[in-house]
Amino acid sequence: MSAAPLVGYSSSGSEDEDEAEAAAGAAGTQARPGAGGCRRSQGPLPSQRLPVPDSVLHMFLDTEGEPEDDQEKHGGRVRTFPHERGNWATHVYVPYETREDFLDLLDMLLAHAQTYVPRLVQMEAFHISLSQSVVLRHHWIVPFVQALKDRLASFQRFFFTANRVKIYTNQEKTRTFVGLEVTSGHPQFLDLVSEVDRVMEEFDLTTFYQDPSFHVSLAWCVGDARLQLEGRCLRELQNIVDEFEDPEMVLRAHAEQVRCKSGNKFFSMPLK
Repeated sequence: MSAAPLVGYSSSGSEDEDEAEAAAGAAGTQARPGAGGCRRSQGPLPSQRLPVPDSVLHMFLDTEGEPEDDQEKHGGRVRTFPHERGNWATHVYVPYETREDFLDLLDMLLAHAQTYVPRLVQMEAFHISLSQSVVLRHHWIVPFVQALKDRLASFQRFFFTANRVKIYTNQEKTRTFVGLEVTSGHPQFLDLVSEVDRVMEEFDLTTFYQDPSFHVSLAWCVGDARLQLEGRCLRELQNIVDEFEDPEMVLRAHAEQVRCKSGNKFFSMPLK
């Protein structure tokens, strides 16, 4: 007997710039009560069916429709592109591993920046982007990741430093970020982006920005807050970094792998 196929597995996602948001849905069908059964000749069928529990009645509601884009569920962020079932938001990046002294510095920077923009919140994870957020169809994910692995197979690990405070916004200017710009290791990141861009072109996807500013985003807020954060605040944040104990060592990191996040799936490509 052949195995029954899996039913109801579906996942899709959408991502805004530096943070990923994924939505997964599963669609199913309910069997008609009594369908396919044999009627006994000894007696009539019951005139009334047993009531179906509410948990079953509501199990598959709205699974076929578009998910509600509730901004309150993700901090008021606005999607860069609309969610569509079967589309996976995809992002390629180098993870930034943190240490205790880095987190101490981050606490100082965030506390000071919040005196200018109280709504700033700390990023949940830290990384350096190598691609824009693009959309992949589900069946493209495996060949896309394999193409990345092939392109990056010969890359060596390298050290880099991110110690220049800079203020960023996304392209739509719906979100603002406080980041640390890479000041050493820039050529290596450009080489990585060059290979990632070639994969993007193979799949007819958007390549990375021209003359990119590689950076680690530390905190973000909804809206364009550059007016409040640039100028005096930016200078004071840079002074905090410069006066922190041994900032060169604290903010020096090792690029050991490239990661690809597609929807709710993660793929790792170690560097040599």
